[in-house]
Amino acid sequence: MANCLLCHSYYDEINSWSTLFSLSEPDPVCPTCEGKFESIDGEICTICGRPFSKISTEYREGDLCYDCVRWQNDNRWRDVLQKNRSVFLYNDFGKEIISLYKFRGDYIVSNAFRTSLKHTFRTYYNSSYIIVPIPLSSERLYERGFNQALVLAQLLGKPIHEILSRNHLEKQSKKSRQERMETENVFQIEDRVSVKEKSIILVDDIYTTGLTLRHAAEVLLREGAKSVSALTLMRG
Repeated sequence: MANCLLCHSYYDEINSWSTLFSLSEPDPVCPTCEGKFESIDGEICTICGRPFSKISTEYREGDLCYDCVRWQNDNRWRDVLQKNRSVFLYNDFGKEIISLYKFRGDYIVSNAFRTSLKHTFRTYYNSSYIIVPIPLSSERLYERGFNQALVLAQLLGKPIHEILSRNHLEKQSKKSRQERMETENVFQIEDRVSVKEKSIILVDDIYTTGLTLRHAAEVLLREGAKSVSALTLMRG
């Protein structure tokens, strides 16, 4: 018997997907909670990873969703982010768990994602990529006590390069899409480790508009990075 990390109920590990199909230590999540996460599969936007099954056909143009078409039509942002791949959709259960993890500071919840995050990384990327977690501003780090993106990156069990820093910025939720796109870049290169001609993966918890990831990618490309992609836990 094991204790579920998310709902705290006891369950028989032999019935867990992680136990049956993973050679590594199983994630401490019961089958009920595991079933509430909504994995991303089927046809997806080749840039942001949004599943086409979740949007109307009018919001699709070829292999891209309408949001990514707009990013690509903007001279500043065209091809800045090569692709994003997410593990789960940001459904109601995902929002509940992210709130528990990110805003209520339950650091240990991250262990529930180890196997699925590693699997997504192996599916779309390889060890030649440099892994860079999205940083928090010093103010946000003080509020939360830890950087959720860094913790997720550590689950991959690979070298991590904390080469970015971030200025504090007021919340963007009340701004229009255009206003957010024109916002000044909040990221800087903190460590002058060379990224020239390197392929980089940014790690973060949620892909929503994609602006944060593109801001970070923009800075890295200016430093000579070959390409910048992203690995995120949830796709909003």
